[in-house]
Amino acid sequence: MKHRVLGAVVALAALAWVTAGVAQAQPAATVLAPPDVDVTAVQAHLAQFNGFATANGGHRRAGSAGYAQSLAYVKGKLQAAGYTVTEQRCTTCTYVSNNLVADWPGGDANQTIMFGAHLDSVSAGPGINDNGSGSAAILENALQLAARNPSMTKHVRFAWWTDEEQGLNGSKYYVSQLSSAQRSAIKAYYNFDMVASRNGGYFVNNIGTAAAAPLREYWTSLNLAPEENVEGAGRSDDYSFQQAGIPSSGYATGASARKTSAQAAKWGGTAGAAYDSCYHSRCDTTSNINPTALDRSSDGIAYTIWKQAVSDAPVNDFSLSLSPSSGSVAAGSSATFTVDTATTSGSPQTVTLSASAPSGVSVAFSPASVQSGGSSTATISVGASVPAGTSQITVRGTGSATHTATYTLTVTGDAPGDFALSLNPTSGSIGAGSSGTATVNTATTSGSPQTVSLSASGPSGVSVAFSPASVQSGGSSTATISVGASVAAGTYTITVVGTGAVSRSATYTLTVTGGGPGGCAGLPAWSASASYVPDDVVSHNGHKWKSTWYSSGAEPGAPGSWAVWQDQGAC
Repeated sequence: MKHRVLGAVVALAALAWVTAGVAQAQPAATVLAPPDVDVTAVQAHLAQFNGFATANGGHRRAGSAGYAQSLAYVKGKLQAAGYTVTEQRCTTCTYVSNNLVADWPGGDANQTIMFGAHLDSVSAGPGINDNGSGSAAILENALQLAARNPSMTKHVRFAWWTDEEQGLNGSKYYVSQLSSAQRSAIKAYYNFDMVASRNGGYFVNNIGTAAAAPLREYWTSLNLAPEENVEGAGRSDDYSFQQAGIPSSGYATGASARKTSAQAAKWGGTAGAAYDSCYHSRCDTTSNINPTALDRSSDGIAYTIWKQAVSDAPVNDFSLSLSPSSGSVAAGSSATFTVDTATTSGSPQTVTLSASAPSGVSVAFSPASVQSGGSSTATISVGASVPAGTSQITVRGTGSATHTATYTLTVTGDAPGDFALSLNPTSGSIGAGSSGTATVNTATTSGSPQTVSLSASGPSGVSVAFSPASVQSGGSSTATISVGASVAAGTYTITVVGTGAVSRSATYTLTVTGGGPGGCAGLPAWSASASYVPDDVVSHNGHKWKSTWYSSGAEPGAPGSWAVWQDQGAC
């Protein structure tokens, strides 16, 4: 908080006015359900700020390395939580440095509720109460808002100001850069400066205003009877917003002013002593924190966020779980698990399922989307070449929100072995109507031997039989190639396929000799245009025929040709 001395007359007048305002105030009839902010989480942020100061000359003054590290820490937390975060360069600041502004998505941007605290310290000390306390309190509240992700009635913005200790310069610059419409969109600004003073009181800025109502309500519900922040009037960043006509309020627990006897009787502590005896001093470390005041301040901020900007209607949400959540699947095999969903708040909704899995593993869902409360069967297919080991599959359900669950997959056994297949010989000549053989050789090239089933494809009229029809890789089989009598002479390709865990193939080049209608054993086929003399031998309709006389055009086996051709039998 910026240093300033107020006149006693002004202070007493303000206190009298506030007393009347508090007497008329009534708690809200319906209190929403904000989070109970964990004060140890707030203190963890303070420990980080203290560490940045210790590592950088003992302070976090605007423009210093300690300030820059504090800003980077807050920024990283907010970005990870899903905020839209902007650094604004304050070019008019005494120590030119950056403000940090974070917007939570959702809510009406024309109805913005803003929460802020100055992040810088004086050069004399680390500034853990002034004002690490306010900065940490709104940071943890921002993170809790993101974690709860409620339905928003108004837009919420958080800010961490630079150069406050030099004259509220960071917040003044921010307000000066707002357009008229942007100023009008901010319906209330709440400031938190020194909210954990060790001998502290409970003070609310502008306590009688509508903007202050939720802050006042919360502390009143704890029987704290808060008072107007007379000491801090005009000395912190809420004043920059007040000057622009933006309603503002905030919490404080006191700086160098001294606690009265009445206040000590009401709140405890030491009458006549400063609220913060380490104000603007090197002893303003994590040891200078009142955890009770810090907790009450943090929870009051949460109450105000929920009261001002969160809908009391339940948000549609769901949970996602897997049954079982782990399993073993052999390479080349598949398995299933069940994806269960449940409606955790609001109404049932459509949840679309997807998964990310390691290379070689796929996941299919049946059905691919369910109504929350329903289930789906997930089928895991593990490729044959996936090595043994354990990996994670992330199952994702996407509806109004996205939830994930993890399946631990253990792939068992080595990947199935591989084999090679070859033919010997790889080519040959066979007369039409005849047969020949080739040897099919297999060899195990990786893994264990496996059963290889043999098959073949070739031209019409040519068949291949294997003996045996399947072998263990490393074994051989005899392939008998049978060429039909009517297969025309020519060159053909026969493809031999071996099928095991994988498929391998080899080709045989077949040359058919003779052939044509009736062609057999390489004999020339009878031709109606040829002239024949005794003892000529031809093939026709699958038989051999021997000429017994001179002829031309006389078809073997035809009526009237018995005296010309003698049947020598089938090929």
